[in-house]
Amino acid sequence: MGNLNATHMNMPRIVILDGYTLNPGDLDWSGLAALGELVVYDRTPVELVVERSRGAGIVLTNKTPLSAEALEQLPELRAIGVLATGYNVVDTAAARARGIPVMNVPGYGTAAVAQHVFALLLELSQRSGHHSAEVHGGAWSRHADWCFWNFPLVELSGLTMGIVGLGSIGRQAAGIARAFGMTTVALARGEREAEDGVAFLERGEFLAVADVISLHCPLVPGNAGMVNAEWLRDMKRSAYLINTARGPLIDEAALAAALRAGEIAGAGLDVLSVEPPPGDHPLLGVPNCVITPHLAWAARASRARLLETVVENVRGFLAGQPQHVVNPA
Repeated sequence: MGNLNATHMNMPRIVILDGYTLNPGDLDWSGLAALGELVVYDRTPVELVVERSRGAGIVLTNKTPLSAEALEQLPELRAIGVLATGYNVVDTAAARARGIPVMNVPGYGTAAVAQHVFALLLELSQRSGHHSAEVHGGAWSRHADWCFWNFPLVELSGLTMGIVGLGSIGRQAAGIARAFGMTTVALARGEREAEDGVAFLERGEFLAVADVISLHCPLVPGNAGMVNAEWLRDMKRSAYLINTARGPLIDEAALAAALRAGEIAGAGLDVLSVEPPPGDHPLLGVPNCVITPHLAWAARASRARLLETVVENVRGFLAGQPQHVVNPA
């Protein structure tokens, strides 16, 4: 925990509840420190949220929840900033009722997350990590030929990439898919014409034609668990599922069962419903399931953009012009 610019007693107290994942030491908090009395906690357990936030005019959080009960106990709080795009950790309705704007950071990780979609997809289709481990284990040295592979390799060109959520990251992923020679389609939500070369299909046709399905939609009450056993049964047996959005979009027990039964060819996940996962998580150890630890967003360039926007959000609020407000009055 650090207390920066604490001598600026006439400036607002700014508390960061969980700054470590954004800035593990390779970025600079000075932009925020110039705007107030900055206190940074690496991590904050739920039971300490109120104690650490008390007296703050601005609280910044990444994944530490700010509940309605906590907000009731923070009468001096004037603004909340989320160090991310998703803001479901904040009770935005309770904040609105108290006249507290909640500001998020859209768009900072578009390039990095779209890139990671294909890191996962290429691992599933090429098994580069698997074959590298085989080489280091001596399998190539023992082989009779100049090359070998012991897992089917899949060429992406000519396949169909299905996008669920054609926002900025979804469009970026679609563009990369086309560079690989893939056709791109998106799941239709209401009547929509083709956009950026992406055709919109109803659910049945979408699941029937997609060789790869990549999730890019926000987590809202209407789509939690939308990738369920029925959805997975309707996918191609040769299809891959990629999730760099939110873990609870997928019924993870159903996905584990589908992978074990060979109902789909594989899954590449950067997010899970519980993070970090417990040792008995249903997807741990499941075949054809590549899991990375929620790092798609974490390239230094992306985190630097995120921090720059957080500073601009706070500066705009202090100037009476808040931006990226997700709970307008």
